[in-house]
Amino acid sequence: MKSKDKELELDVDPNLDDDFDADLDDDVDDDIDADLDDDFDSDDESPKRGGILQSTSKRVRMIFSVMASPNRIDILRILNSKGPLTYSELKSLAGFKSKKESGKFAYHLRKLLRQSLVALNKSERRYTITNLGKLVLSLARQIEERSIIESGKMYVRTTHESIEEFNSHKIIQSLVREGSMPLELAQKITEEVENRIYKYQTTYLTGSLIRELVNSVLLEHGHEEYRNKLARLGLPVFDVNDMLTNLDSVDNGAEGLLFKTGQQVFAEHLLTNVLPKDVADSHLSGDIHLTNPGVWSMIPDTIFVNIKELLEDGVDLGGKYLDVSRIASSKQIEEISSSLSIVISLLSKEASQEIVIDGLTSLFSKYSKSTEELEANILSAFANASTTSKFNKSGTVVSIRLQLGTDTKIVNSIINAYKNYVKITPIPKIGLIIDHDKGKVSDVSGVVSEIISNGGNVMFAKGQTSSSGVTNSTTKNSGPLSILLESVSINLPRLAFESNKDETYFRARLALLMKPALASMSLRKKDISDLTRRGLNPILAKNTQYMQRSPVSLVINLVGLKEAVFNILGFQDDKEGREILHKVVETAVDVGVKKGKELGDPVAISMTENPSSSRFAVLDGEKYGKNSSLNSMEGDSYSEGVVIDSTDVSELSAKSDVVSESNKLSKLLNGGLLVKVNIAHNSKSTEIKQTIEKMSELTSSFKPVMKIAICGECGFKDEPFEDKCPKCKSPYIV
Repeated sequence: MKSKDKELELDVDPNLDDDFDADLDDDVDDDIDADLDDDFDSDDESPKRGGILQSTSKRVRMIFSVMASPNRIDILRILNSKGPLTYSELKSLAGFKSKKESGKFAYHLRKLLRQSLVALNKSERRYTITNLGKLVLSLARQIEERSIIESGKMYVRTTHESIEEFNSHKIIQSLVREGSMPLELAQKITEEVENRIYKYQTTYLTGSLIRELVNSVLLEHGHEEYRNKLARLGLPVFDVNDMLTNLDSVDNGAEGLLFKTGQQVFAEHLLTNVLPKDVADSHLSGDIHLTNPGVWSMIPDTIFVNIKELLEDGVDLGGKYLDVSRIASSKQIEEISSSLSIVISLLSKEASQEIVIDGLTSLFSKYSKSTEELEANILSAFANASTTSKFNKSGTVVSIRLQLGTDTKIVNSIINAYKNYVKITPIPKIGLIIDHDKGKVSDVSGVVSEIISNGGNVMFAKGQTSSSGVTNSTTKNSGPLSILLESVSINLPRLAFESNKDETYFRARLALLMKPALASMSLRKKDISDLTRRGLNPILAKNTQYMQRSPVSLVINLVGLKEAVFNILGFQDDKEGREILHKVVETAVDVGVKKGKELGDPVAISMTENPSSSRFAVLDGEKYGKNSSLNSMEGDSYSEGVVIDSTDVSELSAKSDVVSESNKLSKLLNGGLLVKVNIAHNSKSTEIKQTIEKMSELTSSFKPVMKIAICGECGFKDEPFEDKCPKCKSPYIV
């Protein structure tokens, strides 16, 4: 027997001291184990206990004796969670760190080895938990939970994955710490919550259930403000299951689900705890619309950036994005293209709507060699950047701004590279903005028409304008970067409905609604500035001294102007009616300028594309019914800018109503106007080319848009199709 013990001891650790048994006197559990072993050994000598039943009974009792020690349970738990471990690793993790405790650890480990709860791989010298050990560990956990239930006490399953005995003092602490509640009131609320908990006689409590009870009591006593601070933000189980079931709208894997879930939490936080109550109520009721509320207080909407300075100086990420390769100062064409894709990817995470990149032409003009090499490198940069994560279904648009008349060779190379990028990308997230202020559109209209016919995103404009038509009005005093906060839209038809067809009252209500909306935008700027300073947006924080060097504009978007003036207020679409329309815009601009001076931030008014137009139309339809005013809309959403059909362009002149009106609005709106030219789906490249050249003569800014069919199953779009995909025959068309 003694020689066998020695052999087991060597299996545990060949370097153990022989005197480890002396250390066991201090361990009460081990004394109990020794007594149990003696009892079991004496049982073996009884002839009346022979056979299978006797051996099975002893086996079970021996396993229970092993479970009697918390040290041995801990060893099993460590091996179950960590996997195979060496002797020294297991000893350290089990808490036996001093040399004096080596004997105790060896004793416990040998017990586990004898009962086959732990096994030793002699070739690797590592210990692992056996299947029997896992079964014993699971049984121990079940016994522990059942003993808690049988004790009659109440226990709480916490969010920290633990079970704790219910303690009412923790409720008081939460009320004071989280809700800033006076101690006396916190004690009173806690007493009532505790009485309800004991009344329900719930064996298992959860942190969320206790919080629900607390919030219920707070509401009953009229403490809604405290309730909002203590509310748990999250999703109902039904909504989570629905998201996991309906995955058709998720095109970026698990990341899309996580973003959607997280944004709903932060959107709820914004509306209940960040925004002033009147602004939050205006959004929920449909008077205004906040785009992307989940990231509203975290990142700006649109950024105008000069990429040349970022790439030439190198991007300083500090201690953020430690898993991203550091970008040194780029000197070669290959380095520039590689750095470009990384910078586009990183910048896209710091804006919710668009990144407008300037300076690319001058950057490549210094380092480019051959046209073919340049186009290949730019295409590679665009393709690599297309894998950027996105906050919403459409994602952050990245627009490359090209100035015609600067460097024809480089400009043409970038456009050709973009054409190839569009061919291999079903829905491009990168777009082009062609600035034709100092050049001729006819120089690039041929290749651009091919890009548009293949689903490319192209905008024509003079000056700094985003692809959505919003202008950067701070170009005179801006450095390498300018920022626009533009995610507030005003529902003009709603104001018109509630103005009793009084045009003066309508404009007065518009002015009243703009003031709190702009005040909340100013608060948003401060929140984003603070989070950026603390490292949430590393590119903005490290490379541009955000808020010190970069001007920030607050932009309010007007939605449904035509419906409000012509359909609801009752004016005709004639000279008099359009004058009223202009007065509405002038009122908004004047109020914005005055409020901007008060806030210390430039304010601009725009009319551009926005998700709010369809939401407003639906909410107003539900509130006011499907009356004649709403039925007279074109489509199922309110007007956002100016829309022109390509089939009408050839007949237009500078004196045409739609052209003169759009040019007039462009001058009045200091934040930009989107003029969208809808290209017929069967248009040829030559027809698109003619439309582009004609529109460039009529207006300074316009965006040609052509809807093309894309297979939602395989992404095919190489040729026009309507009913089903010619490649995979799928009827799922997007």
